[in-house]
Amino acid sequence: MSYDPPRPAGRLLLTPEDKEAPARAGRLRLLGLGERPEPALDAFAHRLAEFTGAPYAMVNFPDERGQFYAGLYVPAIAPVVRSDGSSPRVGRTLPRDHGFCPHVVARRKALVLEDVHDYPRFAGNPVVDEFGIRSYLGAPLIDGTGLVLGTVSVADVGPRPWGKPGLTAIKEHAAQLVVQLEGWDGRLPY
Repeated sequence: MSYDPPRPAGRLLLTPEDKEAPARAGRLRLLGLGERPEPALDAFAHRLAEFTGAPYAMVNFPDERGQFYAGLYVPAIAPVVRSDGSSPRVGRTLPRDHGFCPHVVARRKALVLEDVHDYPRFAGNPVVDEFGIRSYLGAPLIDGTGLVLGTVSVADVGPRPWGKPGLTAIKEHAAQLVVQLEGWDGRLPY
């Protein structure tokens, strides 16, 4: 008898299956979201980065193919410099197996990683090596139908003691944003 894992098991971190992806993609299409950058969501991400003091903040709408950051804040000067003097470029898309947002979507609840190196399951994630991410704080955007539309999250290149205040803050920001997304007209009231 042999065991064949359903996905590549080369890393400790296996990206969870996303059974809601087709429904999410349809719901996002109805809302006009998830296919292009949204200036209002970029502004939301910028405010979230300022509020938390994190260099990266995202509003992520994952689908069957990967992750798309309709809202993105990255610092003007990258906080990580590689040994060759170059800096990683964070863009609007990532494969599903990169980052921690797919876990937030699958879990349907917030995820706090104060230092990803403390969690072998997450320490092997490609964003740790490629972008130098050491801490993460994210919450799901669950709409009135119970569907997870995506996530709001922040990430830092150093360990961060997010604690209960960080968890409360990210959940409150997610709750505020999802209300706005359900009546999306391309603008946010703040």
